[in-house]
Amino acid sequence: MSDVVITVRGDHERRVAPERAVVQLSVRADGPERGPVVERVNAATAPIRDGLETHARSGEVAEWSSGRVSVWSDRPWNNEGRQLAPVHHASVDVSATFADFTALSWWLGETAEADEVQVTAITWELTPATRATIEREVATDAVGLAVTRAEAYAEALGLGSLTPAEIADVGLLSGQAEASASAPKMMRAMAMDASGPALALQPADIVVGAAVEARFRAS
Repeated sequence: MSDVVITVRGDHERRVAPERAVVQLSVRADGPERGPVVERVNAATAPIRDGLETHARSGEVAEWSSGRVSVWSDRPWNNEGRQLAPVHHASVDVSATFADFTALSWWLGETAEADEVQVTAITWELTPATRATIEREVATDAVGLAVTRAEAYAEALGLGSLTPAEIADVGLLSGQAEASASAPKMMRAMAMDASGPALALQPADIVVGAAVEARFRAS
């Protein structure tokens, strides 16, 4: 009897509490004169940079960065079709990675009070070391599940010998036309409640998942 080819899929996922929060915010100002607009942005950005530097020295912030002031202008139109006087705009983007979520909530509560500040995104992450470890463990578990399924199929067919032939991320086995992005991945979510002096952050668990496909020969 010729060997029977068994093709299976194994997947696994794990939920992990986030370890870091990457905050992105923009400091913006608008006005009829370029100079005062730039000054407003610089004045609003200075305490933010000072605060982040203080948090960095205490270890609450892993890293942070801010760009230069971007300045541009446009001439809006009114509802009668007339072009109005120029309006000048200025902005600075700031990014900070917080390792202490309590410090983050208080910092956001204070920083977001300024009219010029807009929080654009908060992304929850794992440290690189933790992410690498979890991805490796999840991939190993996915392979183990594929082997278990193949063994079950072989046993149901009355076959005893099982030999691995191929294993790959989903969509990458030979003979498949399209590949899909099924390597270990992470999904991030968050929620905020701005009802107090400090924002109530409710980070969702990060889901780390992996999926593999495998072929075995059974006889």
